[in-house]
Amino acid sequence: MSAIVENIQRIENEIKPKGATLIAVSKTKPIEMLMEAYNAGFKHFGENYVQELVGKYEQMPKDIEWHLIGHLQSNKVKYIAGFVSMIHSVDSFKLLKEIDKQAQKHSRVVDCLLQIHIAEEESKSGMTQEEAIEIVNSTELTELNNIKIVGLMGMTTLTDDETQIRKEFRELKGFFDKLKQYPKTDNLQLENLSMGMSGDYEIAIEEGSTMVRVGSKIFGNR
Repeated sequence: MSAIVENIQRIENEIKPKGATLIAVSKTKPIEMLMEAYNAGFKHFGENYVQELVGKYEQMPKDIEWHLIGHLQSNKVKYIAGFVSMIHSVDSFKLLKEIDKQAQKHSRVVDCLLQIHIAEEESKSGMTQEEAIEIVNSTELTELNNIKIVGLMGMTTLTDDETQIRKEFRELKGFFDKLKQYPKTDNLQLENLSMGMSGDYEIAIEEGSTMVRVGSKIFGNR
C-alpha cells in the first residue's frame, strides 16, 4: 500500500466516526499521485486553481467529485460549471449569480459554500456574516435555480496559537448554527461546514467541522 493511501485511510478512520468528510487537496500534485488514491477507492479531491482543476478533470476518471476550494474569479466559472461537485469559496453574491448562470447552461445545480471571513488576516478571502445573512434573506436568491447553498467555509488565521484557531472555528460554527435556523428552500440547505486543513483539522472537527481539506498530511509537502 502506498504512503498516500495509508495517509488517507488513517485520516478517514479518524474523522469518519465523527461525521466528517475528507477532501484531499491535490493542488500542484501530479496525476500519478491522485490516481494512487483513486485506485484505492478515494474520490474527493480539492483544487485551488481553475486551470489545474480543468486539466486534471480532463485526464482523470469522470466519477471523481471535484471541489474548488481556492479563490474563484467570476470570469473563470464557465470553465468548471459543467462538472464541479462543490465550490467552497463563494465570497460574494455576484459570484453566486455567475455560478447559477453558467450552471444553467449545463442544466446542472452546483453545490456552493459561502466563504465567511473569520481570520484576523485581511489577506484571507470571504464575506462578512452580515453579507451572508443578506444573501440568504434575499428574494433574489429564490430566483437562482441552478445553485444550492449547502453550507459555509472558513479559513483561520495562520498562527500556531491553538486558542486563536479554536476561537475562530467556534465563531464560524456558531454562525452556521444560526443560519441553520432559517427555513430550508430548494437552494438553501445548510448541511456542510468546511473548516480545517492539515495543521488544524483535529481542532476543526472538535469544533464541529463536517468537511476537512487536507493536503500535505496526505501527499507530503510541496
